[in-house]
Amino acid sequence: MCEGRIFIPDDSVLKRLILEEAHKSSFTIHPGATKMYQDLKKDYWWLVMKMEIAEFVARCIVCQQVKIEHQRPAGLLEPLEIPQWKWEQLSVDFAGGLPRTQKGHDLIWVIVDRLTKSAHFLPVKL
Repeated sequence: MCEGRIFIPDDSVLKRLILEEAHKSSFTIHPGATKMYQDLKKDYWWLVMKMEIAEFVARCIVCQQVKIEHQRPAGLLEPLEIPQWKWEQLSVDFAGGLPRTQKGHDLIWVIVDRLTKSAHFLPVKL
């Protein structure tokens, strides 16, 4: 015993049995590493316990396949407004990381009309 908890010796078979029971039993059903550590540290203790629990949970195939997305739903998609005239709405981008030309240009300024999809490619200096 160590401070009211059972001390587990450095026995990988014993640790694995404890981890499997805590992770795969019908009462716990695959808790995450934090929850599993909080539950196990009430009764057990061994060296690098937290790290071994995290590694065990990370190797669990079921947990990897059933990960939950922890983000708010993005919402409904809304279409962009269609432009009425040519060159009314543009998209602009830069293509960089190019070798320098004889005139010293090393970027391409790309301008695209959203309605016709016609584009202009202008060499520029950085």
